[in-house]
Amino acid sequence: MPVWLALVFSVLIGALYAVQSRVNGELGYRIGDGFTAAVISFGSGLIVLSLGLIVFRSGRRGLQLVARGVAANHLSWWHLFGGLAGALFVLSQGLVAAPLGIALFTVAVVAGQTVSGVLMDRFGIGPGGRRPLHASKIIGAVLALIAVAFTVSGELRGSGALWLLALPLIAGIGQGWQQAVNGQVRVTAQSALTATFLNFLTGTIALVLAALVHGLLVGFAFDLPANPWLYTGGLIGCVFIAGAAVVVRTTGVLMLGLCIVAGQLVCALALDLLAPTAGHPLGVTTIVGTALALVAVVIAAVRWRRPGHVRV
Repeated sequence: MPVWLALVFSVLIGALYAVQSRVNGELGYRIGDGFTAAVISFGSGLIVLSLGLIVFRSGRRGLQLVARGVAANHLSWWHLFGGLAGALFVLSQGLVAAPLGIALFTVAVVAGQTVSGVLMDRFGIGPGGRRPLHASKIIGAVLALIAVAFTVSGELRGSGALWLLALPLIAGIGQGWQQAVNGQVRVTAQSALTATFLNFLTGTIALVLAALVHGLLVGFAFDLPANPWLYTGGLIGCVFIAGAAVVVRTTGVLMLGLCIVAGQLVCALALDLLAPTAGHPLGVTTIVGTALALVAVVIAAVRWRRPGHVRV
Protein backbone atom coordinates (compact mmCIF):
# COMPACT_ATOMS: atom_id res chain seq x y z
CA MET A 1 0.00 0.00 0.00
CA PRO A 2 1.39 3.45 -0.90
CA VAL A 3 2.35 5.46 2.17
CA TRP A 4 0.08 8.40 1.26
CA LEU A 5 -2.94 6.09 0.95
CA ALA A 6 -2.15 4.42 4.28
CA LEU A 7 -1.99 7.85 5.92
CA VAL A 8 -5.37 8.86 4.45
CA PHE A 9 -6.92 5.62 5.70
CA SER A 10 -5.37 6.27 9.12
CA VAL A 11 -7.06 9.68 9.34
CA LEU A 12 -10.42 8.09 8.44
CA ILE A 13 -9.83 5.43 11.11
CA GLY A 14 -9.33 8.24 13.61
CA ALA A 15 -12.67 9.76 12.62
CA LEU A 16 -14.33 6.42 13.35
CA TYR A 17 -12.70 6.39 16.81
CA ALA A 18 -14.43 9.71 17.59
CA VAL A 19 -17.79 8.50 16.25
CA GLN A 20 -17.55 5.34 18.35
CA SER A 21 -16.69 7.42 21.43
CA ARG A 22 -19.85 9.46 20.93
CA VAL A 23 -21.99 6.36 20.36
CA ASN A 24 -20.64 4.37 23.31
CA GLY A 25 -20.53 7.44 25.55
CA GLU A 26 -24.20 8.16 24.85
CA LEU A 27 -25.11 4.49 25.34
CA GLY A 28 -23.36 4.40 28.71
CA TYR A 29 -25.12 7.64 29.73
CA ARG A 30 -28.58 6.36 28.69
CA ILE A 31 -28.12 3.01 30.43
CA GLY A 32 -26.42 4.53 33.45
CA ASP A 33 -23.77 1.80 33.38
CA GLY A 34 -20.57 2.11 31.33
CA PHE A 35 -19.70 -1.55 31.95
CA THR A 36 -22.90 -2.78 30.31
CA ALA A 37 -22.43 -0.35 27.42
CA ALA A 38 -18.89 -1.67 26.84
CA VAL A 39 -20.08 -5.30 26.82
CA ILE A 40 -22.81 -4.45 24.30
CA SER A 41 -20.34 -2.68 22.04
CA PHE A 42 -17.61 -5.34 22.11
CA GLY A 43 -20.06 -8.23 22.19
CA SER A 44 -21.97 -7.04 19.13
CA GLY A 45 -18.68 -6.65 17.27
CA LEU A 46 -17.71 -10.21 18.21
CA ILE A 47 -21.01 -11.51 16.80
CA VAL A 48 -20.38 -9.72 13.49
CA LEU A 49 -16.84 -11.10 13.27
CA SER A 50 -17.97 -14.63 14.17
CA LEU A 51 -20.37 -14.52 11.24
CA GLY A 52 -17.48 -13.31 9.10
CA LEU A 53 -15.40 -16.35 10.10
CA ILE A 54 -18.26 -18.63 9.06
CA VAL A 55 -18.49 -16.97 5.65
CA PHE A 56 -14.81 -16.41 4.82
CA ARG A 57 -12.44 -19.36 4.78
CA SER A 58 -9.39 -17.07 4.95
CA GLY A 59 -10.40 -16.01 8.46
CA ARG A 60 -10.62 -19.63 9.68
CA ARG A 61 -7.31 -20.44 8.02
CA GLY A 62 -5.81 -17.43 9.78
CA LEU A 63 -6.69 -18.96 13.16
CA GLN A 64 -4.71 -22.07 12.22
CA LEU A 65 -1.74 -19.98 11.12
CA VAL A 66 -1.78 -18.02 14.39
CA ALA A 67 -1.89 -21.25 16.42
CA ARG A 68 1.09 -22.59 14.47
CA GLY A 69 2.94 -19.28 14.86
CA VAL A 70 2.52 -19.33 18.65
CA ALA A 71 3.52 -23.00 18.85
CA ALA A 72 6.67 -22.31 16.80
CA ASN A 73 7.48 -19.16 18.85
CA HIS A 74 7.19 -17.00 15.72
CA LEU A 75 4.44 -15.11 17.54
CA SER A 76 4.42 -14.47 21.29
CA TRP A 77 1.33 -15.50 23.24
CA TRP A 78 0.89 -11.96 24.55
CA HIS A 79 0.35 -10.69 21.00
CA LEU A 80 -3.09 -12.34 21.22
CA PHE A 81 -4.25 -10.03 24.02
CA GLY A 82 -4.45 -6.72 22.19
CA GLY A 83 -8.19 -6.88 22.85
CA LEU A 84 -7.55 -6.05 26.51
CA ALA A 85 -6.40 -2.58 25.49
CA GLY A 86 -9.41 -2.26 23.21
CA ALA A 87 -11.69 -3.30 26.06
CA LEU A 88 -10.20 -0.61 28.30
CA PHE A 89 -10.71 1.99 25.56
CA VAL A 90 -14.37 1.06 25.04
CA LEU A 91 -14.94 0.94 28.80
CA SER A 92 -13.49 4.44 29.16
CA GLN A 93 -15.89 5.62 26.44
CA GLY A 94 -18.88 4.28 28.34
CA LEU A 95 -17.74 5.65 31.71
CA VAL A 96 -16.30 9.11 31.06
CA ALA A 97 -16.86 10.22 27.43
CA ALA A 98 -20.24 11.78 28.21
CA PRO A 99 -19.13 13.59 31.43
CA LEU A 100 -15.99 14.97 29.76
CA GLY A 101 -17.42 15.76 26.31
CA ILE A 102 -16.08 14.06 23.17
CA ALA A 103 -13.47 16.71 22.32
CA LEU A 104 -11.90 16.72 25.79
CA PHE A 105 -12.11 12.93 26.06
CA THR A 106 -10.35 12.68 22.70
CA VAL A 107 -7.44 14.94 23.59
CA ALA A 108 -6.80 12.82 26.68
CA VAL A 109 -6.67 9.71 24.50
CA VAL A 110 -4.40 11.60 22.09
CA ALA A 111 -1.79 12.17 24.80
CA GLY A 112 -1.60 8.49 25.56
CA GLN A 113 -1.52 7.48 21.89
CA THR A 114 1.35 9.86 21.15
CA VAL A 115 3.56 8.57 23.95
CA SER A 116 2.71 4.97 23.14
CA GLY A 117 3.40 5.41 19.43
CA VAL A 118 6.91 6.71 20.15
CA LEU A 119 7.66 3.77 22.45
CA MET A 120 6.24 1.11 20.10
CA ASP A 121 8.34 2.35 17.17
CA ARG A 122 11.42 2.79 19.35
CA PHE A 123 11.35 -0.80 20.61
CA GLY A 124 10.08 -2.35 17.37
CA ILE A 125 6.93 -3.95 18.77
CA GLY A 126 4.90 -3.30 15.59
CA PRO A 127 5.10 -5.51 12.46
CA GLY A 128 7.36 -3.01 10.70
CA GLY A 129 10.08 -3.52 13.32
CA ARG A 130 12.19 -0.75 14.80
CA ARG A 131 11.74 2.63 13.13
CA PRO A 132 14.18 5.51 13.62
CA LEU A 133 12.81 8.46 15.55
CA HIS A 134 13.73 11.36 13.29
CA ALA A 135 13.72 14.86 14.71
CA SER A 136 10.46 15.69 12.90
CA LYS A 137 8.66 12.80 14.62
CA ILE A 138 9.96 13.79 18.03
CA ILE A 139 9.00 17.45 17.52
CA GLY A 140 5.57 16.40 16.26
CA ALA A 141 4.99 14.15 19.27
CA VAL A 142 6.07 16.84 21.74
CA LEU A 143 3.86 19.42 20.03
CA ALA A 144 0.92 17.02 20.22
CA LEU A 145 1.42 16.70 23.98
CA ILE A 146 1.66 20.49 24.31
CA ALA A 147 -1.61 20.78 22.41
CA VAL A 148 -3.27 18.35 24.81
CA ALA A 149 -1.92 20.17 27.88
CA PHE A 150 -3.13 23.51 26.49
CA THR A 151 -6.59 22.14 25.81
CA VAL A 152 -6.89 20.50 29.21
CA SER A 153 -5.73 23.65 31.04
CA GLY A 154 -8.55 25.65 29.52
CA GLU A 155 -11.34 23.09 29.77
CA LEU A 156 -10.82 21.43 33.16
CA ARG A 157 -11.56 22.88 36.55
CA GLY A 158 -11.01 20.96 39.76
CA SER A 159 -9.25 17.76 40.77
CA GLY A 160 -12.39 15.67 40.21
CA ALA A 161 -12.31 16.46 36.52
CA LEU A 162 -8.60 15.63 36.40
CA TRP A 163 -9.33 12.15 37.74
CA LEU A 164 -11.81 11.62 34.89
CA LEU A 165 -8.95 12.14 32.44
CA ALA A 166 -6.85 9.32 33.89
CA LEU A 167 -8.89 6.53 32.29
CA PRO A 168 -8.85 7.80 28.67
CA LEU A 169 -5.15 8.74 29.08
CA ILE A 170 -4.26 5.16 30.07
CA ALA A 171 -6.58 3.82 27.38
CA GLY A 172 -4.75 5.96 24.81
CA ILE A 173 -1.42 4.45 25.84
CA GLY A 174 -2.98 1.02 25.39
CA GLN A 175 -4.15 1.93 21.89
CA GLY A 176 -0.60 2.18 20.56
CA TRP A 177 0.23 -1.24 22.00
CA GLN A 178 -3.00 -2.70 20.61
CA GLN A 179 -2.26 -1.44 17.10
CA ALA A 180 1.26 -2.85 17.27
CA VAL A 181 0.36 -6.37 18.44
CA ASN A 182 -2.74 -6.60 16.22
CA GLY A 183 -0.53 -5.74 13.27
CA GLN A 184 1.80 -8.61 14.22
CA VAL A 185 -1.13 -11.03 14.46
CA ARG A 186 -2.47 -9.85 11.11
CA VAL A 187 0.88 -10.54 9.43
CA THR A 188 1.05 -14.05 10.89
CA ALA A 189 -2.60 -14.83 10.13
CA GLN A 190 -2.46 -13.23 6.68
CA SER A 191 -5.97 -11.99 7.48
CA ALA A 192 -7.24 -8.79 9.08
CA LEU A 193 -10.47 -10.66 9.90
CA THR A 194 -8.57 -13.14 12.08
CA ALA A 195 -6.63 -10.42 13.91
CA THR A 196 -9.81 -8.43 14.55
CA PHE A 197 -11.74 -11.49 15.72
CA LEU A 198 -9.06 -12.42 18.27
CA ASN A 199 -8.98 -8.79 19.44
CA PHE A 200 -12.74 -8.78 20.05
CA LEU A 201 -12.72 -12.26 21.60
CA THR A 202 -10.22 -11.43 24.36
CA GLY A 203 -11.73 -7.98 24.89
CA THR A 204 -15.28 -9.31 25.21
CA ILE A 205 -14.24 -11.96 27.74
CA ALA A 206 -12.47 -9.33 29.86
CA LEU A 207 -15.43 -6.93 29.71
CA VAL A 208 -18.01 -9.61 30.57
CA LEU A 209 -16.00 -10.58 33.66
CA ALA A 210 -15.62 -6.91 34.69
CA ALA A 211 -19.36 -6.27 34.13
CA LEU A 212 -20.30 -9.32 36.22
CA VAL A 213 -18.15 -8.14 39.14
CA HIS A 214 -19.50 -4.59 38.81
CA GLY A 215 -23.08 -5.85 38.60
CA LEU A 216 -22.73 -8.05 41.68
CA LEU A 217 -21.37 -5.09 43.64
CA VAL A 218 -23.75 -2.30 42.56
CA GLY A 219 -26.51 -4.03 40.59
CA PHE A 220 -27.17 -4.78 36.93
CA ALA A 221 -28.66 -2.38 34.37
CA PHE A 222 -31.54 -3.84 32.33
CA ASP A 223 -33.25 -0.68 31.02
CA LEU A 224 -31.85 -0.42 27.49
CA PRO A 225 -32.61 2.51 25.13
CA ALA A 226 -34.53 1.87 21.92
CA ASN A 227 -32.42 4.05 19.57
CA PRO A 228 -30.78 1.64 17.09
CA TRP A 229 -27.76 3.90 16.37
CA LEU A 230 -26.63 3.51 19.99
CA TYR A 231 -25.81 -0.14 19.23
CA THR A 232 -23.51 0.50 16.25
CA GLY A 233 -20.33 0.94 18.33
CA GLY A 234 -19.28 -2.68 17.87
CA LEU A 235 -19.60 -2.55 14.09
CA ILE A 236 -17.62 0.70 13.97
CA GLY A 237 -14.92 -0.91 16.12
CA CYS A 238 -14.68 -3.87 13.72
CA VAL A 239 -13.93 -1.49 10.86
CA PHE A 240 -11.26 0.65 12.52
CA ILE A 241 -9.46 -2.18 14.32
CA ALA A 242 -9.21 -4.20 11.10
CA GLY A 243 -8.11 -1.09 9.20
CA ALA A 244 -5.41 -0.27 11.74
CA ALA A 245 -4.10 -3.85 11.61
CA VAL A 246 -3.73 -3.51 7.82
CA VAL A 247 -2.04 -0.11 7.58
CA VAL A 248 0.27 -0.18 10.63
CA ARG A 249 2.91 -2.20 8.74
CA THR A 250 3.17 0.65 6.20
CA THR A 251 2.86 3.66 8.50
CA GLY A 252 4.54 2.47 11.70
CA VAL A 253 2.82 2.80 15.06
CA LEU A 254 3.73 6.45 15.68
CA MET A 255 2.54 7.76 12.32
CA LEU A 256 -0.59 5.64 12.49
CA GLY A 257 -1.28 7.06 15.93
CA LEU A 258 -0.69 10.67 14.86
CA CYS A 259 -2.93 10.33 11.80
CA ILE A 260 -5.60 8.73 13.96
CA VAL A 261 -5.17 11.72 16.27
CA ALA A 262 -5.90 14.08 13.37
CA GLY A 263 -9.04 12.19 12.38
CA GLN A 264 -10.20 11.90 15.98
CA LEU A 265 -9.76 15.57 16.79
CA VAL A 266 -11.39 16.93 13.64
CA CYS A 267 -14.35 14.57 13.95
CA ALA A 268 -14.66 15.16 17.70
CA LEU A 269 -14.70 18.92 17.10
CA ALA A 270 -17.40 18.50 14.46
CA LEU A 271 -19.49 16.33 16.78
CA ASP A 272 -19.20 18.73 19.71
CA LEU A 273 -19.94 21.67 17.42
CA LEU A 274 -22.96 20.16 15.65
CA ALA A 275 -24.33 18.02 18.49
CA PRO A 276 -22.61 18.99 21.77
CA THR A 277 -22.89 16.81 24.85
CA ALA A 278 -25.21 18.35 27.43
CA GLY A 279 -23.29 20.68 29.72
CA HIS A 280 -20.14 20.63 27.58
CA PRO A 281 -20.17 23.47 25.05
CA LEU A 282 -17.18 23.65 22.73
CA GLY A 283 -14.46 25.92 24.15
CA VAL A 284 -11.92 28.12 22.40
CA THR A 285 -9.01 26.26 23.99
CA THR A 286 -10.28 22.99 22.56
CA ILE A 287 -10.35 24.49 19.06
CA VAL A 288 -6.85 25.95 19.40
CA GLY A 289 -5.51 22.73 20.93
CA THR A 290 -6.94 20.72 18.04
CA ALA A 291 -5.26 23.02 15.53
CA LEU A 292 -1.92 22.55 17.32
CA ALA A 293 -2.35 18.78 17.28
CA LEU A 294 -3.02 18.82 13.53
CA VAL A 295 0.14 20.87 12.98
CA ALA A 296 1.99 18.25 15.03
CA VAL A 297 0.76 15.50 12.69
CA VAL A 298 1.98 17.42 9.63
CA ILE A 299 5.41 18.01 11.20
CA ALA A 300 5.77 14.35 12.17
CA ALA A 301 4.70 13.18 8.71
CA VAL A 302 7.37 15.21 6.91
CA ARG A 303 10.98 14.11 7.14
CA TRP A 304 13.16 17.09 6.42
CA ARG A 305 16.28 16.25 4.37
CA ARG A 306 17.94 19.50 3.35
CA PRO A 307 16.79 23.07 2.60
CA GLY A 308 14.15 23.04 -0.11
CA HIS A 309 13.69 19.24 -0.04
CA VAL A 310 11.24 17.29 2.10
CA ARG A 311 10.16 13.69 2.13
CA VAL A 312 6.72 12.57 3.29
